[in-house]
Amino acid sequence: MAYTNALTAYRETKIKTASQGQLIIMLYDEAIKSLNSGIELVELNVKEKKDPGRIEKINKAVSKTQEIVTELTVSLDLDQGGEIAKNLFSLYSWFNQELFEGNIRQDLNRLTTVRNMISELRSAWNEIIARNASESVGKAVSGINIAG
Repeated sequence: MAYTNALTAYRETKIKTASQGQLIIMLYDEAIKSLNSGIELVELNVKEKKDPGRIEKINKAVSKTQEIVTELTVSLDLDQGGEIAKNLFSLYSWFNQELFEGNIRQDLNRLTTVRNMISELRSAWNEIIARNASESVGKAVSGINIAG
């Protein structure tokens, strides 16, 4: 029990002290993790007999990913973010549409494509954070502007 409380406290502290860029990375990580879970379950349904209990778990995993993508969408500053924010808005909207269709149809291709693209975005954000960290050595860091 104490271990669970300590782990929860650690996670909360990690989130509260993270920069904007780190929070985006955490959201991408959770989206990838959740979607991987859904993809694995869809693969099981393809290989074996479809299990109604598994379908519910797939829906839960994909829906969680959709919620994360929605959170990323609403965090965009379309006024300040310019073309990058508008492009991300379009991409996130497409992600949610593909996740919706992939969930209904149990379409591995759609789910995998979205997962791979989220993974690429995560890598790009990771590079940006690393570059900003190396450029700001010795300077006060105020975080990453997610507006673009």
